[in-house]
Amino acid sequence: MKILAIGRNYENHAKELNNPVPEEPVVFSMPDSALLKNNNDFYYPDFSKDIHHEVEVVVKICRVGKNIPLEFAHRYYDEIGLGIDFTARDIQAECKKKGLPWEKAKAFDGAAPISKFISKDKFRDVNQLNFHLDINGNRVQTGNTSNMIFSIDYLISYLSQYFTLKIGDLIYTGTPEGVGPVKIGDHLIAEMEGEKMMDFSIR
Repeated sequence: MKILAIGRNYENHAKELNNPVPEEPVVFSMPDSALLKNNNDFYYPDFSKDIHHEVEVVVKICRVGKNIPLEFAHRYYDEIGLGIDFTARDIQAECKKKGLPWEKAKAFDGAAPISKFISKDKFRDVNQLNFHLDINGNRVQTGNTSNMIFSIDYLISYLSQYFTLKIGDLIYTGTPEGVGPVKIGDHLIAEMEGEKMMDFSIR
């Protein structure tokens, strides 16, 4: 399986990082070694001093597809979860300054905690999903998928032009505004539509 991730998919998040609002999806990938499952704790890496949280909706691909028409994209996923895209902001800034790719700031071991998955049929409208992240009891990020610049179906169709999507592939769909640093000892809880999806700590 592969992990495809979307950057700057919420306008206010792009603005808070002083990035232009994208005209097409900003895409990067992560290896499966980036996944952190089962609410296992995240261990702060030695190579960074500025790890930021980015909570986002994640969809799991359920059938093989290439060049998927937009109107059929909804058939290619049947489960939804939450993920956190931990970003080494100091490493990312250094890479950007040099014009280099920034996978090492986004795709390191454990950078992509992933929740359980829920059937999308449980939700009235996947384009109106509420989700949020709390750290130490304080709400730090709140999002709704209606505020995505590029919808889930659009992302599936777009990505399939470049990558054959396969069963089990994950798409991290982008984070809303409110990103910020985490520190050792922090306790993170993420919920989607009132259901607790993630509950772990920074070690």
